Amino acid sequence: MNQTDTDICIVGGAGHVGLPLSLVFASKGKRVRIFDIDQRALDAIALGKMPFMEQGAQPLLEAVLKSGRLEMTSDPAAVAGAKTVLLTIGTPIDEFLNPTLRMIKQCVDMLLPHLSDGQLIVLRSTVYPTVTDWLSKYLVQQGKKILVAFCPERIVQGHAIDELQTLPQIVSGSTPEAEEAAAQLFGSIAPSIVRLTPTEAEFAKLFSNAFRYIEFAVANQFYTMATTAGVDYYRVIEGMQEGYARAGHMPRAGLAAGPCLFKDTMQLAAFSKNEFSIGHAAMLVNEGLPSFLVDQLRQQHPLDLLTVGILGMAFKADNDDRRSSLSYKMKRLLSFHAGTVLTTDPYVTGDPELLPLEEVVRRSDILVLCAPHSDYRNLDTAGKTVVDVWNFWPRQPVERSRRAGPPA
Repeated sequence: MNQTDTDICIVGGAGHVGLPLSLVFASKGKRVRIFDIDQRALDAIALGKMPFMEQGAQPLLEAVLKSGRLEMTSDPAAVAGAKTVLLTIGTPIDEFLNPTLRMIKQCVDMLLPHLSDGQLIVLRSTVYPTVTDWLSKYLVQQGKKILVAFCPERIVQGHAIDELQTLPQIVSGSTPEAEEAAAQLFGSIAPSIVRLTPTEAEFAKLFSNAFRYIEFAVANQFYTMATTAGVDYYRVIEGMQEGYARAGHMPRAGLAAGPCLFKDTMQLAAFSKNEFSIGHAAMLVNEGLPSFLVDQLRQQHPLDLLTVGILGMAFKADNDDRRSSLSYKMKRLLSFHAGTVLTTDPYVTGDPELLPLEEVVRRSDILVLCAPHSDYRNLDTAGKTVVDVWNFWPRQPVERSRRAGPPA
């Protein structure tokens, strides 16, 4: 594939956002080039191996490699000649929980010598409101006549291959021409297009993630209140929801983490000049849940004499991604109080301290379920104290017509 043959160059294309997008576009006939500085991931992709878990991605990768419509490079000159340059790089917050433009600006500055007038740049990364307009003006200041669009991803990690092709796609552009170009691009993979202004689209993505984070915080706050009172939280929820649809959507309690929800909630807080009190409260609740669970254990057990095993170090179930995982916060807190802390995970790689599940279960006095992987569903925990904030393991059935007594 020559540079001038490339339809799309995806910057950061070996990552969790960029690679599924690359595969779907290539499967729809687009000629795609992945540019990424992670050479190990590029090498794995070139060999037909997914560098992380993603449902349905492995056979798709093999197919698009065979078709010749996908190639990889670590050379920033890869963007030259591509009709569309799609940015999927991370957008972190700084040590003060404020968003930073540093990574986006550094990336754009690296690409500038290779960009040409008339190209379409699509921001796929979650950004602070007004960043799309800032980028458009910045490129003009650099003497570039480039179309700039913001098209946020809204997929559930691990399910991108399916959701990219079944969910509506929000598109926006700094000009009508940019918006139309983005709509044509994503119209080739999405079932429908929703057009917003750039700032509307930026808010739509941040609102989506912050709302989910706040929902989880409500469940976690209720869980801590009920547990402190000595009440079974999930028994309360079952009673609330029986025959009462308005309570049916409440999420389970659990560790709400990952690379997006907390970060994007804090981006909204920064934009509102820290007048996002419900967002800050959600942060305190969700980030405080590991401390609450450790405090409960300390009150009930001589923790310094016991071995605690943590089950699941990924940030979510049935996934290998440990970015911003609260399992590691749990591990750090327990290391101050428990005699020994052991960790295991069937999917996470690159952590030399992980042990086999059988060993962790055998050696532990207490087991803390941090990531409810399906592999643990039939785990034998007999004789162990178990901390299951998720209500993952099935309890004895409760008679629906009588709820006065405790669970069997």
